[in-house]
Amino acid sequence: MNLIEQHFPNLTAQQKEQFAALPELYREWNDKVNVVSRKDIDNLLERHVLHSLGIAKVRQFLPGSDILDVGTGGGFPGIPLAILYPDSQFHLVDSIGKKIRVVNAVAESLGLENVKGEQIRAEQIRNKYDFVVSRAVTRLAKFYPWIKRSFKSQNRHSSLPNGLLYLKGGDLQEELQESNLKKIATHNLSDFFEGEFFDTKKVIYVPEQ
Repeated sequence: MNLIEQHFPNLTAQQKEQFAALPELYREWNDKVNVVSRKDIDNLLERHVLHSLGIAKVRQFLPGSDILDVGTGGGFPGIPLAILYPDSQFHLVDSIGKKIRVVNAVAESLGLENVKGEQIRAEQIRNKYDFVVSRAVTRLAKFYPWIKRSFKSQNRHSSLPNGLLYLKGGDLQEELQESNLKKIATHNLSDFFEGEFFDTKKVIYVPEQ
Protein backbone atom coordinates (compact mmCIF):
# COMPACT_ATOMS: atom_id res chain seq x y z
CA MET A 1 0.00 0.00 0.00
CA ASN A 2 2.98 2.30 0.34
CA LEU A 3 2.76 2.94 -3.41
CA ILE A 4 -0.64 4.63 -3.13
CA GLU A 5 0.02 6.40 0.17
CA GLN A 6 3.31 7.75 -1.16
CA HIS A 7 1.47 9.78 -3.78
CA PHE A 8 -1.74 10.41 -1.82
CA PRO A 9 -0.62 10.94 1.79
CA ASN A 10 -3.90 12.36 3.11
CA LEU A 11 -6.00 9.21 2.84
CA THR A 12 -8.39 8.36 5.64
CA ALA A 13 -8.16 5.03 7.44
CA GLN A 14 -11.18 3.82 5.48
CA GLN A 15 -9.66 4.79 2.15
CA LYS A 16 -6.43 2.99 3.06
CA GLU A 17 -8.42 -0.15 3.86
CA GLN A 18 -10.35 0.09 0.60
CA PHE A 19 -7.23 0.50 -1.53
CA ALA A 20 -5.50 -2.33 0.37
CA ALA A 21 -8.44 -4.64 -0.37
CA LEU A 22 -8.33 -4.14 -4.15
CA PRO A 23 -5.55 -6.61 -5.14
CA GLU A 24 -7.16 -9.61 -3.44
CA LEU A 25 -10.67 -8.64 -4.60
CA TYR A 26 -9.58 -8.40 -8.23
CA ARG A 27 -7.50 -11.56 -7.99
CA GLU A 28 -10.59 -13.46 -6.85
CA TRP A 29 -12.84 -11.99 -9.52
CA ASN A 30 -10.23 -12.34 -12.25
CA ASP A 31 -10.33 -16.10 -11.76
CA LYS A 32 -14.03 -15.98 -12.67
CA VAL A 33 -14.17 -13.12 -15.18
CA ASN A 34 -11.02 -11.96 -16.96
CA VAL A 35 -11.20 -8.19 -16.41
CA VAL A 36 -7.49 -7.57 -15.80
CA SER A 37 -4.66 -8.90 -17.95
CA ARG A 38 -3.16 -12.01 -16.35
CA LYS A 39 0.33 -10.51 -16.57
CA ASP A 40 -0.88 -7.32 -14.84
CA ILE A 41 -2.75 -8.84 -11.90
CA ASP A 42 0.45 -8.97 -9.79
CA ASN A 43 1.04 -5.27 -10.57
CA LEU A 44 -2.55 -4.15 -10.01
CA LEU A 45 -1.70 -1.26 -7.66
CA GLU A 46 0.75 0.32 -10.09
CA ARG A 47 -0.71 -0.50 -13.50
CA HIS A 48 -4.39 -0.11 -12.73
CA VAL A 49 -4.99 1.66 -9.41
CA LEU A 50 -2.23 4.28 -9.43
CA HIS A 51 -2.62 4.69 -13.20
CA SER A 52 -6.32 5.47 -12.69
CA LEU A 53 -5.45 7.96 -9.96
CA GLY A 54 -3.31 9.87 -12.42
CA ILE A 55 -6.54 11.68 -13.31
CA ALA A 56 -6.61 13.04 -9.75
CA LYS A 57 -3.22 14.66 -10.33
CA VAL A 58 -4.78 16.68 -13.17
CA ARG A 59 -8.26 17.35 -11.76
CA GLN A 60 -9.43 17.22 -8.15
CA PHE A 61 -13.20 16.71 -8.12
CA LEU A 62 -15.32 18.95 -5.90
CA PRO A 63 -17.82 17.35 -3.52
CA GLY A 64 -21.09 16.70 -5.31
CA SER A 65 -19.47 16.15 -8.71
CA ASP A 66 -20.98 13.66 -11.15
CA ILE A 67 -18.47 11.57 -13.08
CA LEU A 68 -19.12 9.15 -15.95
CA ASP A 69 -16.60 6.35 -16.59
CA VAL A 70 -17.05 5.01 -20.13
CA GLY A 71 -15.80 1.53 -21.05
CA THR A 72 -14.90 0.91 -17.43
CA GLY A 73 -14.12 -2.79 -17.87
CA GLY A 74 -13.60 -4.12 -14.37
CA GLY A 75 -13.85 -0.65 -12.84
CA PHE A 76 -10.91 1.43 -13.98
CA PRO A 77 -10.46 4.33 -13.58
CA GLY A 78 -13.82 4.67 -11.81
CA ILE A 79 -13.35 2.47 -8.71
CA PRO A 80 -10.04 4.01 -7.54
CA LEU A 81 -11.38 7.51 -8.18
CA ALA A 82 -14.56 6.72 -6.26
CA ILE A 83 -12.47 5.64 -3.27
CA LEU A 84 -10.47 8.86 -3.46
CA TYR A 85 -13.57 11.06 -3.88
CA PRO A 86 -16.30 9.58 -1.66
CA ASP A 87 -18.38 12.76 -1.88
CA SER A 88 -18.70 12.54 -5.68
CA GLN A 89 -20.97 10.21 -7.65
CA PHE A 90 -19.53 7.80 -10.21
CA HIS A 91 -21.51 6.13 -13.01
CA LEU A 92 -19.44 3.28 -14.46
CA VAL A 93 -20.69 1.92 -17.79
CA ASP A 94 -19.63 -0.83 -20.16
CA SER A 95 -21.38 -2.72 -22.93
CA ILE A 96 -20.27 -6.09 -21.50
CA GLY A 97 -22.51 -7.30 -18.71
CA LYS A 98 -20.07 -9.63 -16.95
CA LYS A 99 -17.65 -6.76 -16.45
CA ILE A 100 -20.35 -4.62 -14.87
CA ARG A 101 -21.17 -7.54 -12.58
CA VAL A 102 -17.59 -7.35 -11.33
CA VAL A 103 -17.81 -3.56 -10.92
CA ASN A 104 -20.91 -3.75 -8.77
CA ALA A 105 -19.58 -6.66 -6.73
CA VAL A 106 -16.29 -4.88 -6.01
CA ALA A 107 -18.10 -1.66 -5.10
CA GLU A 108 -20.39 -3.57 -2.74
CA SER A 109 -17.45 -5.39 -1.11
CA LEU A 110 -15.71 -2.06 -0.52
CA GLY A 111 -18.85 -0.35 0.75
CA LEU A 112 -18.73 2.24 -2.03
CA GLU A 113 -22.17 3.83 -2.03
CA ASN A 114 -21.10 6.44 -4.61
CA VAL A 115 -20.69 3.92 -7.45
CA LYS A 116 -23.32 2.73 -9.90
CA GLY A 117 -22.35 0.19 -12.55
CA GLU A 118 -24.57 -0.19 -15.60
CA GLN A 119 -24.46 -2.23 -18.80
CA ILE A 120 -25.15 0.39 -21.46
CA ARG A 121 -23.42 1.94 -24.45
CA ALA A 122 -22.06 5.45 -23.96
CA GLU A 123 -24.09 6.94 -26.80
CA GLN A 124 -27.32 5.75 -25.14
CA ILE A 125 -26.75 7.69 -21.92
CA ARG A 126 -28.98 10.72 -21.38
CA ASN A 127 -27.72 11.94 -17.99
CA LYS A 128 -25.31 14.87 -17.73
CA TYR A 129 -21.98 14.93 -15.92
CA ASP A 130 -19.24 17.31 -14.84
CA PHE A 131 -16.55 15.08 -16.30
CA VAL A 132 -16.20 11.94 -18.36
CA VAL A 133 -13.24 9.67 -17.60
CA SER A 134 -11.98 6.69 -19.52
CA ARG A 135 -8.93 4.57 -20.16
CA ALA A 136 -7.81 3.95 -23.74
CA VAL A 137 -11.12 2.61 -25.04
CA THR A 138 -10.45 3.64 -28.66
CA ARG A 139 -8.99 6.48 -30.70
CA LEU A 140 -10.11 9.94 -29.63
CA ALA A 141 -11.74 10.79 -32.98
CA LYS A 142 -14.08 7.84 -32.54
CA PHE A 143 -14.55 8.16 -28.77
CA TYR A 144 -15.41 11.83 -28.35
CA PRO A 145 -18.62 11.77 -30.47
CA TRP A 146 -19.99 9.09 -28.13
CA ILE A 147 -19.82 11.41 -25.12
CA LYS A 148 -19.99 14.93 -26.53
CA ARG A 149 -23.56 15.45 -25.25
CA SER A 150 -22.84 14.06 -21.78
CA PHE A 151 -21.66 17.27 -20.10
CA LYS A 152 -23.56 19.60 -17.78
CA SER A 153 -23.97 23.12 -19.07
CA GLN A 154 -22.78 24.68 -15.79
CA ASN A 155 -19.09 24.52 -14.88
CA ARG A 156 -18.55 24.04 -11.14
CA HIS A 157 -14.78 23.60 -11.45
CA SER A 158 -13.74 27.11 -12.43
CA SER A 159 -10.09 26.26 -13.14
CA LEU A 160 -10.99 23.44 -15.54
CA PRO A 161 -14.25 23.46 -17.53
CA ASN A 162 -16.33 20.31 -17.85
CA GLY A 163 -14.81 17.84 -20.25
CA LEU A 164 -13.10 14.53 -20.91
CA LEU A 165 -10.14 13.18 -18.91
CA TYR A 166 -8.74 10.33 -20.99
CA LEU A 167 -5.91 7.99 -19.97
CA LYS A 168 -3.78 7.09 -22.98
CA GLY A 169 -0.26 5.90 -23.73
CA GLY A 170 2.37 6.18 -26.44
CA ASP A 171 2.94 8.77 -29.14
CA LEU A 172 -0.39 10.55 -29.52
CA GLN A 173 0.50 13.33 -31.94
CA GLU A 174 -1.22 11.77 -34.96
CA GLU A 175 -4.27 10.70 -32.94
CA LEU A 176 -4.77 14.15 -31.47
CA GLN A 177 -4.45 15.81 -34.87
CA GLU A 178 -6.96 13.52 -36.55
CA SER A 179 -9.51 14.19 -33.80
CA ASN A 180 -9.88 17.86 -34.89
CA LEU A 181 -10.67 18.69 -31.26
CA LYS A 182 -9.63 22.07 -29.86
CA LYS A 183 -7.84 23.19 -26.69
CA ILE A 184 -6.56 19.72 -25.87
CA ALA A 185 -4.13 19.58 -22.95
CA THR A 186 -1.69 16.69 -22.50
CA HIS A 187 -0.36 15.82 -19.04
CA ASN A 188 2.52 13.34 -18.70
CA LEU A 189 2.05 10.95 -15.79
CA SER A 190 5.83 10.64 -15.54
CA ASP A 191 5.70 14.15 -14.04
CA PHE A 192 3.82 12.68 -11.07
CA PHE A 193 4.77 9.00 -10.81
CA GLU A 194 8.10 7.19 -10.99
CA GLY A 195 8.73 3.97 -12.90
CA GLU A 196 9.10 2.75 -16.46
CA PHE A 197 5.40 1.95 -16.73
CA PHE A 198 4.52 5.65 -16.60
CA ASP A 199 7.15 6.84 -19.08
CA THR A 200 4.67 7.12 -21.97
CA LYS A 201 1.39 7.33 -20.04
CA LYS A 202 -0.67 10.52 -20.27
CA VAL A 203 -3.93 12.15 -19.23
CA ILE A 204 -5.55 13.90 -22.17
CA TYR A 205 -7.95 16.67 -21.20
CA VAL A 206 -10.54 17.76 -23.77
CA PRO A 207 -12.94 20.54 -22.72
CA GLU A 208 -16.54 20.31 -23.83
CA GLN A 209 -16.86 21.43 -27.46
